Amino acid sequence: MTARTVATAALIALAASTALAGDDCNIPMTNWQPREAVRAMVEARGWRLDRIKIDDGCYEVHVTDAEGKRFEAMIDPATLEIIEIEANHHHR
Repeated sequence: MTARTVATAALIALAASTALAGDDCNIPMTNWQPREAVRAMVEARGWRLDRIKIDDGCYEVHVTDAEGKRFEAMIDPATLEIIEIEANHHHR
């Protein structure tokens, strides 16, 4: 193999691993905001909190907005920034 082939293979592998880990939060639990802070953030946005759970190391909230639309949001547990929103989520 040439050095160029090896470098290309390494870049492809790095890109694939980054894409797979994109939805995960790798934050130590000692840096997490408490669930009450998540609740306060959700309510400040005018959403009704239906459920908080942990998924892939992130907070996942199931919420309903003021218009009655349900969705789920993945939240960074340290900063409480929204990572992803999945609209039209059907709650169980």
